Amino acid sequence: MRKLPRVLVVEDEPSIAELIAVNLRHNGFAPTVVFDGVAAQREVDAVLPDVILLDWMLPGESGAVLAKQWRKNERTKTVPILMLTARSDESDKVQGLDAGADDYITKPFSTQELLARIRAVLRRRAPEIVNDSVQVGELALDAATYRVSFRGRELKVGPTEFKLLHYLMKHAERVHTRGTLLDKVWGDHVFIEERTVDVHVKRLRESLGDAAGMIETVRGAGYRLTAMANTSGRNPHNTPMSAT
Repeated sequence: MRKLPRVLVVEDEPSIAELIAVNLRHNGFAPTVVFDGVAAQREVDAVLPDVILLDWMLPGESGAVLAKQWRKNERTKTVPILMLTARSDESDKVQGLDAGADDYITKPFSTQELLARIRAVLRRRAPEIVNDSVQVGELALDAATYRVSFRGRELKVGPTEFKLLHYLMKHAERVHTRGTLLDKVWGDHVFIEERTVDVHVKRLRESLGDAAGMIETVRGAGYRLTAMANTSGRNPHNTPMSAT
């Protein structure tokens, strides 16, 4: 029997939480509903969910605080998190993504939109990677063993960042717009915004450590991975690309 994806719903409004849970059950998911951060942490400690729907405004610790905590924890750092919130300003979206969310859903939202976004982050958690290996300078990626190393030292890279790095390394020295990266790395998922690329580039640079300078920001154009970059540990491009 196929295992249903486990979805932890962290939402303090019971009517919204129940509506989400009913729709998830009817569409092939196994939801667990909690109403605050303490209960959410208890569920995560007991059984790791496949995806977390996390309301921003919660009693006690906010969803943003919880997301940051889970991203810092080795056990939970790769669990997809979708932030649910009524805050729709771009700055709020960026703040939610910076906190560790993989996607951002503004209330009110349709059931079909919610389901599409959940399926999208689950696909990205286990992306289809060609089992090849690629090396740019001293940075190496082996897709078959899911390993990244720099100067012989293995690096910890999240699933979305791994796929992003794989594409950039396969097409090194070229400038890629955020739109191109969305198409090639995330696919044709219409809900993902271009700003998401900036957040994942930032996370990728943090994972790469001394190799972070290999990912260059080409202002007004996009991003480029190059072997001819500063890899001494200082990254002069460690800021997201400004909007154009």
